[in-house]
Amino acid sequence: MRLRSDFWVSAHLRRLDVVSIPAVLRRRGSAEAGAIFVKVDRLDGSADLYGPAPQALFEAEESGDRRFAALVSGGSPLDVEERLTKEVRFDSDLWIIEIDDRQGRHFLDLAE
Repeated sequence: MRLRSDFWVSAHLRRLDVVSIPAVLRRRGSAEAGAIFVKVDRLDGSADLYGPAPQALFEAEESGDRRFAALVSGGSPLDVEERLTKEVRFDSDLWIIEIDDRQGRHFLDLAE
């Protein structure tokens, strides 16, 4: 069983705040099961976007942890915004977290 989206987002924002990484909730989605997307602005003209990893990448696990996959790596902030616009059109119940960090830190569990 997976943690509700609203709890996960709240905990992740708190985790980032503890280590002084600026992050904001840009869009609130479905509290129970909304997909979560994370934009990382590197403040140098580049940005990354992470979204839910395809279930096939980690289906053998039964931990219930959320896993993410890179959707845009080293793109421009405009590239990331265009992708987010498409995702919102597809699923209006999604969450968006935006992080500003020159080092690109996000503390997400990435699927391999």
